[in-house]
Amino acid sequence: MSGSAPGGEPDDAGSQRLEQLKLEALADFAAGAGHEMNNPLAVIAGRAQLLLSDEPDPERRASLALIWAQAQRVHEMIADAMLFARPPAPQFEQVELVALLGRVLREAAAELPERTVRLEWGEVQRSARSDSGVLLVGRLPDRPLSAQADPDQLTVVFRALLRNAVEAVGPGGRVELSAQGEADRVIVEIDDDGPGIPDEARSHVFNPFYSGRQAGRGLGMGLSKAWRLVGLHGGSITVDRSPLGGARLRVEIPYQPCRIDA
Repeated sequence: MSGSAPGGEPDDAGSQRLEQLKLEALADFAAGAGHEMNNPLAVIAGRAQLLLSDEPDPERRASLALIWAQAQRVHEMIADAMLFARPPAPQFEQVELVALLGRVLREAAAELPERTVRLEWGEVQRSARSDSGVLLVGRLPDRPLSAQADPDQLTVVFRALLRNAVEAVGPGGRVELSAQGEADRVIVEIDDDGPGIPDEARSHVFNPFYSGRQAGRGLGMGLSKAWRLVGLHGGSITVDRSPLGGARLRVEIPYQPCRIDA
């Protein structure tokens, strides 16, 4: 039978077609859900915001703020599903990745309100920890690393991966981002000292809304978005054990995109 290997297992072409059908189904669902849900979500969020502006009671203000925030969260989940299923084509330009990664690190340290994040640069002792929050270490090369890439999409990728790592470690945890150039690609590694990702979960961590909560990973689309956008650049993301004791996410981006998966 076409599309199957001996024993009834799908061959590579069959597997690729199956994955494409899954993506198309997800895209159709996201588009339909977005159309049906975004209007009532906008009403809920708008009414909560309106009531919040005139509410003097602190407890009621907190409840209204929570309603607004959760409505926004659902809207973002729908948008993430649509991005995963039907991402825009990358707009390639020459990007200096060391500068991009440095900017993402600084923004991550400033924009993660749920944790106190302290950013350090260079070779920081492995024993060093943040007293109450997360120690974020950037180890970037002194020389530029340039590639043909979409800077906005790569910013989304590395923001998502850093947030995932920061959320995985506990208070006093450590996250490191390092980069190096090889003959035909840039390699970026994000290590953490969290609980890691079990072997049996690694083949699923890039699935949309897969929950690895037993490994300290949350439910959502962050890793899925990153995997999808890196694939559009002809690159790859792999998961392994980190020398820090937790997880290592390794991103490889070719200097010149060699494959574009629509």
